[in-house]
Amino acid sequence: MRILLLRAINVGGTAKLPMAELREVASELGATDVSTYIASGNLLCTPPGSTAAEHAAFDRALEQAVEARFGFFREIISRSREEVAAALAAHPFEVVEPKFSYVTFLTAEPTPDAIAAAREVPTGDDRWDVIGREMHVRYADGAGRPQMKDATIGRRLGVAGTARNLNTVQKLLDLTA
Repeated sequence: MRILLLRAINVGGTAKLPMAELREVASELGATDVSTYIASGNLLCTPPGSTAAEHAAFDRALEQAVEARFGFFREIISRSREEVAAALAAHPFEVVEPKFSYVTFLTAEPTPDAIAAAREVPTGDDRWDVIGREMHVRYADGAGRPQMKDATIGRRLGVAGTARNLNTVQKLLDLTA
């Protein structure tokens, strides 16, 4: 079972992607045990194949199928259940409110130079750190009122990512148990 996270999927607006149709597309590509969680691009499934290369090929095929069907491209970042559990366990900040703490799953591990450049961005009381292919964030006052410019940090890291708060990360783990 893998957890596939689609970047920048909105409930409404320009990147509207009905979860029932996402499940249908994944099934058409050979995935089994297909389900979604909330309408923000969280897909749970067993993709065809068992190797990392086969899973990556499925992810790219799903990206292409979504673009063909819905008219917009969105990166798919997938992890095994074990990788998501490890990312949650590695969260380096005290969790005062789980909805204020996030794991941003990145498409690749940023370079040390990119991380150094991102560290130059002021953060106020917000905190972030990169551990492997994940950026961990704790917003002092919630993601709706960030003190740091997380988009600027993301650009400096040089890799795309998609964030989920710790409540959502835990729920995805629960659903794949």
